[in-house]
Amino acid sequence: SVVEVAPDEDTLMMSDQSTDEQAAEEAVAALAAVESDVGRTTDPVRMYMREMGTVELLTREGEIEIAKRIEEGTREVMTALAYLPGAVDSILDAYDVTQDEEAPGRLSDLFSGFIDPDEGIPGIAEAEVPEPEAELDADGEADGEDDDDDTAEEENVGGPDPEESRARFEQIREQNALAKAALAAHGRTSKEFIAEQTRLAELFSPIKLVPKHFERLVGQIRISIEQVRAQEKLIMQLFVKQAKVPRKTFIKAFPGNESRVEWLDEFQANNAKYAARLEPLREDVQRAQRKIGFEEDMIQLSVATLKEINRRMSIGEAQGAASPEGMVEANLRLVISIAKKYTNRGLQFLDLIQEGNIGLTKAVDKFEYRRGYKFSTYATWWIRQAITRSIADQARTIRIPVHMI
Repeated sequence: SVVEVAPDEDTLMMSDQSTDEQAAEEAVAALAAVESDVGRTTDPVRMYMREMGTVELLTREGEIEIAKRIEEGTREVMTALAYLPGAVDSILDAYDVTQDEEAPGRLSDLFSGFIDPDEGIPGIAEAEVPEPEAELDADGEADGEDDDDDTAEEENVGGPDPEESRARFEQIREQNALAKAALAAHGRTSKEFIAEQTRLAELFSPIKLVPKHFERLVGQIRISIEQVRAQEKLIMQLFVKQAKVPRKTFIKAFPGNESRVEWLDEFQANNAKYAARLEPLREDVQRAQRKIGFEEDMIQLSVATLKEINRRMSIGEAQGAASPEGMVEANLRLVISIAKKYTNRGLQFLDLIQEGNIGLTKAVDKFEYRRGYKFSTYATWWIRQAITRSIADQARTIRIPVHMI
């Protein structure tokens, strides 16, 4: 319809007349432009909208590029974890639990799928976005089943294929046995073991572990690295601050000797002018070295190998953590367009935006670009789900879980 007076910013923001995503995005962009012309404002909603209006939207190709970077980061971390003794065994044991006939677990409790970079990328699929399961009635109260049941259903949708999983894990099991045999026969630094372990890492890296198992393995590396670095720092302080050994001299001599208690004697022999000052510190230095040696025995790796695994893991984590930010920022205006439809349901607009942003973040983790859907298809569903559940938590009706009825 044609009106004589242009709507103000608040009317545009709260209007629910347009359901088209593109129209909502254009409205947000227009508001951002208006705000930039008017000048500075202290209203948090307008400031937020003006800020996100400056972020460019992603194309389909841009979404795929970010998704690939996330996958590459995950694969890099998984490749590094494959070199951690016991890591592959623990995942194989967890998989066996899911196959237990007496008390079988769910594959989705262990991993969400496999990363296959060689798979083709289909065109954009045209599909309607599923409605959130926790729908609201006119009073802002929730109908439907318990949230726990909804969550279980969400995790089961599009879960790992049992037959493919069985075949892949059998390959990993066989290769793990070959790597162990090469280690026992030739040693950790042998060409035979390195070749078998590299092949094992190639088979292990495509697994997309759930956060519970992923963080458990990553945590083992972090704890060991922290313990080693704490003792290394102590030894360096003893040498540099108390014995007045030049920092460069210490750094040149120490690597590779972290747990060798006889190294101190060798250092004193080669650096006689520091020998007298180091002698009173002998007990403290060698105690720290023995602690490092204990950590090496616990994790079954040398300090150098442990640091290399941590370095590769950190690179993958940094790549995987930085990439989703662009995907989230480019879709913040989608949260606005969905959140405005749930006003007057018990939550303030900023709270709706916050809950929607939580759903948007989860959509990044669930995004599967190889299925052909745009990211907004995933994001719309998860944003709605997060908002409706938050409103349901604030509703007057107490929701009783189905299994308690």
